[in-house]
Amino acid sequence: MTNYVTSNDGTSISYDRSGEGPQVILVGGALDEGAENEPLAAWLADSFTVYNYARRGRGKSGTTPPYAVEREIEDLEALFAEAGGRAHLFGASSGGGLALRAAAAGLPVDRLAVYDVPFCMDDASHERARVYAAKVGPAVAEGRLDDALELFLWFAGSAPEEIAGMKASPYWPSMTAVAHTLASDAACMGDHRPPAELAKITCPVLAVDSGASAGSEGMSGLPKDFFASAANAIAALVPHAERQTFADQGHVGAPDVLGPALKKFFQP
Repeated sequence: MTNYVTSNDGTSISYDRSGEGPQVILVGGALDEGAENEPLAAWLADSFTVYNYARRGRGKSGTTPPYAVEREIEDLEALFAEAGGRAHLFGASSGGGLALRAAAAGLPVDRLAVYDVPFCMDDASHERARVYAAKVGPAVAEGRLDDALELFLWFAGSAPEEIAGMKASPYWPSMTAVAHTLASDAACMGDHRPPAELAKITCPVLAVDSGASAGSEGMSGLPKDFFASAANAIAALVPHAERQTFADQGHVGAPDVLGPALKKFFQP
C-alpha cells in the first residue's frame, strides 16, 4: 500500500487507491492487512474510486496504544476526508462490524454494505464469543500469538483437526504475523451482538450473508444459519436495510459475485 493518511491521534494509515468514479472505502476483517479485498477492489475500479486500506496495526499502517474502537472510527474518518468528505462503505466479516459502528457514529456514509458480519445470535455462539474475548486479550498481551490464533480459529468454528492442519501448513507464520491484532478486532465487535446504536444509522444498508457455516471448511462448528441470522438481525435493527444471501459463496466473497451486487447497490 503506497498512500497514507494521518488519523486524529497521529497514526499513519496506509491505503491503495484505484479507479475513477464515486468513492468506495473497503474495510477488511480479522487477520487481513488489505490483501483480502484486493480482488474486489480491482473489480470495482472500473466504476468507482476505491480506497482499500490496512487497518491500524496491520501491514504498513501504524498503531498508537492504547487501542480503542473510537480510534479505528477516526481512521475511517481520515479516509473519508481523503475521499472528498463522503463515500460508500463496504465491510467484510468483523470489518463489517466496524463499518456499521462507524456509520452509527455519524460518519458521512452514502451507502453501506456488509458481508458475513460475525454477530452471535444464538446462546451457544455468544458464550463461545465471551470465552474467546476473555482469553484472546491476555494471549496477545503475553506474546502468545500461536495461542491467540488457535483461540480465534476455535471461535470461528474450526474443528481441532482443522486447526492442527492449519498449524502444519505454510500459511501459519503469515497468520501469526498479524495475530497481534486479534484482541483489538474482538474489542471492535463488542459483545458480538448487534449494538443498539445501529438503529441510529440513517444511510441505506445492504446486509449480505454467504451461507457459509456448518459443514464449511474451517467453520464446521458454527450453526448452519450463523451468518444469515446475523444479517437478519442487522436488517431488523437498521432503519433502511436490504437483505441478500449469496448461495455457494465462501466467507470471502468472489469478486465477480459480490462486485455486481455492490455496483447495483452503490449506483441505484
